Amino acid sequence: MFERSAFCTVVLSAILLACGGSTASNAPAASEPAAGEPALVSAAPAETAPGASDSASSESVSAGTSAAESWLKLVDEAQYDASWTNAASAFRGAVSAEAWSKAVSGVRGPVGKLVSRKLASATFTTSVPGGPDGKYVIIQFDTAFENKASAIETVTPMQDPDGTWRVAGYFVK
Repeated sequence: MFERSAFCTVVLSAILLACGGSTASNAPAASEPAAGEPALVSAAPAETAPGASDSASSESVSAGTSAAESWLKLVDEAQYDASWTNAASAFRGAVSAEAWSKAVSGVRGPVGKLVSRKLASATFTTSVPGGPDGKYVIIQFDTAFENKASAIETVTPMQDPDGTWRVAGYFVK
């Protein structure tokens, strides 16, 4: 198991950063997750973590990206409680459904509805700052919203202990 407080810091940092509580330069890369994706326009080649096999990382990127897309649809549709329910166990353990709903609505509400989202990168890694070792995919999207023409969304899915890929972090910059 991992130390809950360290991973909580990663997840909560993502929420605070998305709410304007800090700057991206102060945040670990893993705490910069992205927002909802109804349709990907194109896919960037996945990067491989050092020591990871191309096949394993490719499969992980595919599974993680699929999980992120499904989860982002919930966020795009303002189904914040459902997005919390469908998030990684570490995420749910770090932030309550009520706190998540309040934080994400405070971020997504002002930017308006999703206009477009394009996959910019997807990187497989086995380690993130402040989180337990495991399988992660750090995904970035170039996104446009009604009230913010240019944004970078970062979504970080992880493979939960049950083998299912679920989102562990979300960040809009």
